[in-house]
Amino acid sequence: MSDRSQITPEVVFQRRRRFLKFAGAAGVGAAGGLAFNQILNAKQNSLPLTAEEAEIFNVARNGEYGAGLEPSPYDVITGYNNFYEFGYDKGDPARHAHSLQTSPWAVEVGGLVENPQTFSMDEILKRFPLEERVYRFRCVEAWSMVIPWVGFPLAALVDAVRPTADAKFVAFETLYAPEQMPGQSGFSGIDFPYREGLRLDEATNPLTLLAVGVYGKPMPKQNGAPIRLVVPWKYGFKSIKSIVKISFVKDMPRTTWMDLAPREYGFYANVNPEVSHPRWSQASERIVDGGSLWSVKRQDTLMFNGYEKEVAHMYQGMDLRRNF
Repeated sequence: MSDRSQITPEVVFQRRRRFLKFAGAAGVGAAGGLAFNQILNAKQNSLPLTAEEAEIFNVARNGEYGAGLEPSPYDVITGYNNFYEFGYDKGDPARHAHSLQTSPWAVEVGGLVENPQTFSMDEILKRFPLEERVYRFRCVEAWSMVIPWVGFPLAALVDAVRPTADAKFVAFETLYAPEQMPGQSGFSGIDFPYREGLRLDEATNPLTLLAVGVYGKPMPKQNGAPIRLVVPWKYGFKSIKSIVKISFVKDMPRTTWMDLAPREYGFYANVNPEVSHPRWSQASERIVDGGSLWSVKRQDTLMFNGYEKEVAHMYQGMDLRRNF
């Protein structure tokens, strides 16, 4: 394959065969040039909303975000994913994430805070007003989408738990449940549960969301149900899925990809067209638009994924070349 934007991270590629053997399904392999509607789990993506879900997730769009952006099709957003807990091919999460149990669900929030709490999803949906925001989404693999998220600013949750003066970073952790997430026991290499982190000022930036839905619907399981992080100026692996724990800490937390491939995936991971990944360029990106899986429509990558005005001030004086 000549398009280097399709390169799978090397450490992932080396373990992919082991997952396929574990999954035991001939249809798990790469989909090549097949159209999206040939790989999607149609039942999972087309379930009608209940009256309660429609009331919760049919929210107003915040016009301050995403003006002029055309959201990617729903089937693209839900059918082309990285979620290694369910497989390494882009269609695997849509095929296999049905095993994830999202109710009941709780998010433990603690660490260096005055008011530690454990929130059920019902509490989250009732306590924090939801809105829709249209954001660019940029994967470190040099492909992109535009996604209409439903969620609320992470800053609102931060305010609710009141971090102490010693809290400088926020650490996040994904559910660990190998019986539901076959990738967690299907191969070695990744130290599950998945972990990510932000500086406290990044976490409280107005752009940073905790998302609970997409396109006016509850978050699909393959996209990180029932609640995930969205940090639109960073590469997608920073936007951790299926969160069960948030901790406020003094020191920079270790993260999954930093531990696995520190030369390639650093803590900040800000989108920067001038800084190549060690194995491919980040100067441009392939637009995943609903055509064939390996479409070649491209566009130039924007600094901070187009959010420079909102976030550049947080990195004044830093060497922005140190992304990886």
